[in-house]
Amino acid sequence: MATVWCGSQWAIGYIVAPTLFAVLESRTVAGTVAGRLFHTQAWLSLVCGVLLVWLATALIARTGDERAARSYRGLRWLAVAMMVCVLISWFGLQPFMADLRAQAQASGVEIGQSPLAARFGMLHGISSGIYLLQSLLGIALIWRQPVRG
Repeated sequence: MATVWCGSQWAIGYIVAPTLFAVLESRTVAGTVAGRLFHTQAWLSLVCGVLLVWLATALIARTGDERAARSYRGLRWLAVAMMVCVLISWFGLQPFMADLRAQAQASGVEIGQSPLAARFGMLHGISSGIYLLQSLLGIALIWRQPVRG
């Protein structure tokens, strides 16, 4: 579950989205496609996160080993932190970014050429920073997974 979550996040955020902007001539089209991918990724993140938190909680309750319980608690907190990143970025910042983009398009220009570009860029930068934080938390989540032998 954690590898699906993190792998899809890394693939979309660090391979697919940059490729869209490099290949497509229209930044608006690239942004629209990337936005749809990030939308799907946000929901996948929440589903995977909830399942991981539920699983970790069940394993904590079931294990008699305090060391294992501590490990599962750590995994649970990492998953919660990653979900908080998703909630802030996708459901907190993204609606403001979409509104700025719509305002620019309504005035007949792309967001990059509009007077709203600086505000959009600031929100995009914050969102990118949160995405990077979520990616780093994902590395920790994968790294701390118990090894099955």
